[in-house]
Amino acid sequence: MARISKEYRDVDGVLILDKPVGLSSNQALQQLRHLYRARKAGHCGSLDPLASGVLPVCLGQATKYSSYLLGAHKTYRATCLLGQTTTTGDAEGEVIERKPVATDRQQVAQVLQRFIGQIEQVPPMYSALKHQGRRLYQLAREGKEVEREPRRVEIFELELLAFEGDKLEIEVCCSKGTYIRTLAEDIGKLLGCGAHLTALRRSAVDSLLEQDSIPLEHLQQLASQDPQTLDQLLLPVSAALTRFAELRLDVGECLDISQGKRIKLDEFPGAGLYRLVSGDGAFIGLGEVDPDAELTAKRLMNTAR
Repeated sequence: MARISKEYRDVDGVLILDKPVGLSSNQALQQLRHLYRARKAGHCGSLDPLASGVLPVCLGQATKYSSYLLGAHKTYRATCLLGQTTTTGDAEGEVIERKPVATDRQQVAQVLQRFIGQIEQVPPMYSALKHQGRRLYQLAREGKEVEREPRRVEIFELELLAFEGDKLEIEVCCSKGTYIRTLAEDIGKLLGCGAHLTALRRSAVDSLLEQDSIPLEHLQQLASQDPQTLDQLLLPVSAALTRFAELRLDVGECLDISQGKRIKLDEFPGAGLYRLVSGDGAFIGLGEVDPDAELTAKRLMNTAR
């Protein structure tokens, strides 16, 4: 049996982890970091212990760009139980209200349409948001409830996958900050029977997809048999930035941008953020073009090590 080195190391890349049910995102991250012996690691978008699926993990220099994945669009498959409302909005809470379910597939589909677009959500008490320095879920466990300001989020797609009896399965593509538990509760309210979330799986974060995700159990098996194969599963650092268009720089421009200089572009590609690559296609970092066609660095790779 191969041994895992005890020394932590510099390792760069992105791994699409398939987080299992029962672990918090941080617990899964720490296990992965231990397997890779990575000095630096961070996940991009928390999943509750009840949820499974795509959890992008950035290692080493990829952590510089993790915030851009945090803000990416996400896709979920959610199962809801109609007719019951719980304290937490999901199956981990206590049932506080029961109502008969008297609706059909057409009514459900009509209600779902009302959530597509920009909507306001009141964050749940059982969330990691802070109030006066304390997590809301900590206050909730003490039986306290505080007022929460509604947040504007956007639902891009909301599809009815299955509806039978009191069980509802939906697929949601949404913006950063959307609470699927709250969405399930709000759907239940409009249907007049209440609802809570019973299962949740994230199938995509931006272009990082479920079919490319790797179960934690598989990584553990590889680590025990041949730890060197783990690095082969890592995506390049630039995988965290695929939604940004590529901007290719010549040798002189690469040198200038590395020295913190502003570059006046000969052709204006449009204002915004860009993935910067060298002439041979090597990833340099992330840059921003202003309306005057001047490029400045936002985050650059460390080429010193």
